Amino acid sequence: MQFRIRALDLSNRITQIQVEASDEASARAQVQADGLTVLSASRARTLTLTRQRFPVLLFCQELLALLRSGLSLVEGLEVMAEKEGRTLSRTVLSSLIDALRQGKTLSMAMSSQTEVFPDLLVAMIRASERTSDLDQALERFVAYSEQLDTLRGKLVSAATYPVILLGVGSLVVLFLLVFVVPEFSKVYEDISTDLPLASQWLLAWGKFVKAHSMLLGVGLVAFIAGVVWVSSQAAFRQQLMAQFERMPGVGSRMRVFRLARFFRTVGMLLRGGIPVVQSLELVRELLPLPMQQSLSRALLSIREGRAASDAFTDVGLSTAVASRMLRVGERAGNLGDMMERIAAFHDEELTRWLDSATRLFGPLLMLVIGLAIGGVVVLMYLPIFQLAESLQ
Repeated sequence: MQFRIRALDLSNRITQIQVEASDEASARAQVQADGLTVLSASRARTLTLTRQRFPVLLFCQELLALLRSGLSLVEGLEVMAEKEGRTLSRTVLSSLIDALRQGKTLSMAMSSQTEVFPDLLVAMIRASERTSDLDQALERFVAYSEQLDTLRGKLVSAATYPVILLGVGSLVVLFLLVFVVPEFSKVYEDISTDLPLASQWLLAWGKFVKAHSMLLGVGLVAFIAGVVWVSSQAAFRQQLMAQFERMPGVGSRMRVFRLARFFRTVGMLLRGGIPVVQSLELVRELLPLPMQQSLSRALLSIREGRAASDAFTDVGLSTAVASRMLRVGERAGNLGDMMERIAAFHDEELTRWLDSATRLFGPLLMLVIGLAIGGVVVLMYLPIFQLAESLQ
C-alpha cells in the first residue's frame, strides 16, 4: 500500500512524498533513512478511489468464465483487455499480462497492484497456485462477494423506507415552520384576545422568521454543509457507530452482523487452503478497533496451541451458537465450512430481525411525523377556533 508523507528535508523545507510500504511504520522508516524528518503520514486516498473504479468482482466473474471455457490464463486476460473500453481497466489488465509473460505468478502480479486488488483475493489466488485450482478460488471469491452484496442490499432496502419517510416528513414540517407559519402570523397581528401559550410561541417564531429570513437561510445552508462535512469524517462515523452499539437491541445486532462477516471471510480463506493464523491476520481490518484487540488476544492463544473455538469464546468473538458449531467443525476437520454455515445462520437471523423491525418502525415513524405535522397545524388554527367561540 502507498502512504503520503509530509516531512522536513535537509534545508528545513516541508516536502510531500509518496512511498510504497506494508504499513505506516515501514513508510516512516523509509523516509527517515533518507535523512528526512517525518511530520505526518497517512494512507494515500487515491488508492481507495482506484479500487472503487476497477470492478474486481466483474473481473473475477469474467476470468472464471473464460478459464472454464478452456482458455489459458494469459489468453483469458488478453480477451478481457481487448474488449475493455475503460482506460484504467485496460491498464490493469495489461500490467497483469506483462507480469505473467515475465514469468511471475498471478498472485505476484496482483500483489504489485495493491491499490486495485484486495488482500483477500491475492491471498486466495496465492493459495490456489499451490493446488492448481485457480477457478475454484475465483468461484469462492465471487460467491463471497455476492453474499456480502446480498446482505448489504437487504440492509439498504430495510433502511430506505424509514429514511425517505423521515426526510419527507422533516421537509413538510420545515415548510410549515418557514413558509406557512410566518404568513399566519400576519393574520393574528391585530387580534386582541389572549392566544394559547403554545400558539403565541409558534406565532412568535413566525415573526422571527419573517424578520430574519436571510440570516436563517444562510444559517440553514451552513448547517447542512456542516452536517455533510462532519459526516464525512471517519472519527465522527466511528463515534456514531459506537453510540448505535450502545443502544439496547441494536448494538447486539450490529455485533452479530460484524461477526457473521468475520466468520464468512475466515471460512472462505480456510476453504481456499490458507492456514488459520494467516486467515485471521488477513481479516483483522474487517473488524472495529475493540474487536481487533480481541482478535489479537485470540491469535495469541491460537499460536499457543489452544483451539480456535475456545480462543474466540474467551475474547468475545463468538456467540453461543457459533461456539458450539465451531467445536463440531474442529472435531470434524471442516472448520472453514462450519464458519460459513455460522455466517449463513446469523445472516438469516439478522434478516428476520430486520423484517420485524421495519414493520414496527415504519408505522411508529409515520405516527411521530403525523403528530408533528398535525401539532403545527392545530396550533396555527387554534386562535381561529378561539376567536369563533368569543364571537358566539
